[in-house]
Amino acid sequence: MRAIRRRSSRTVESVIEYLILGCACISIMILLLIFIFLFKEGLPAFAHIPLSEFIFGTVWQVQAVEPRYGILPLLCGSILVTGGAITVSVPLSLMCALYISEVAHPLVREVIKPLIELLAGIPSVVYGFLALTVLADLTQRFTGSIHRLNALNGALILAVMIAPTVISISEDAIKSVPKEYREAAYAIGADKWETMSKIVFPAALPGVLVAVMLGISRAIGETMAVLMATGNAPLFTFDILSSVQTMTAVIAIEMGEVTFGSIHYHALFAVGLVLLGITFIINFLAEVLLRRFRSVRF
Repeated sequence: MRAIRRRSSRTVESVIEYLILGCACISIMILLLIFIFLFKEGLPAFAHIPLSEFIFGTVWQVQAVEPRYGILPLLCGSILVTGGAITVSVPLSLMCALYISEVAHPLVREVIKPLIELLAGIPSVVYGFLALTVLADLTQRFTGSIHRLNALNGALILAVMIAPTVISISEDAIKSVPKEYREAAYAIGADKWETMSKIVFPAALPGVLVAVMLGISRAIGETMAVLMATGNAPLFTFDILSSVQTMTAVIAIEMGEVTFGSIHYHALFAVGLVLLGITFIINFLAEVLLRRFRSVRF
């Protein structure tokens, strides 16, 4: 009887293993198909647009008599908005995660954590309306910018949008640090701040790093809120108070009106390829940093 049960248990385990393997293979195949599709539709653009002009061109003007397809204005727009959002959101989110995990009373924690996670479920178009109607006026009033919709406006709303992701995952990482670490620190005379900053936070750093990288990926891939907040002017500028257009926004706006199979159509897919490459580089760097921090023993 026991032999039959063991055999049955092994059969079930084998079936589950094959199911998991099948799901993993399907995920990889879908990813490969996305890569193949993007390359198939994006690479024909370079038969008509010189690669140097596409990468180093400072003008994106597709409606002109002689269209120009320089991606630098879109790249600068994405960098300004994403960089601004990270600069604002990451420090505040990490402090918030430390507070929730290490300082807040359990009752306060039980209230704050679900509220923060609730923010992640709000549709991005709602954030876009907020940026368009409220935040834009406040930003213009405090900065004196001549552009009501600008990169700073997009960065601030994006900072709010990525904060729940960074806070939630960072808080989980900090909370997962064994309590023995804290007890050992208190035993040698460390106070709460020293324990948090020199023991708990470094031990949770790999998880915190993952949270930050996920936040960056969310920021650079965000479309709707950024489209509504930044003014959508493809200007080659590093002024954060200027209107800009991001790579995701130009794809969302122009793809619906473009002629199928035209140079413009393939150029938009080429922009998507650049976006995919940036996301790949961010994930690669995250993996490298994660391995390096994991190899460090605190």
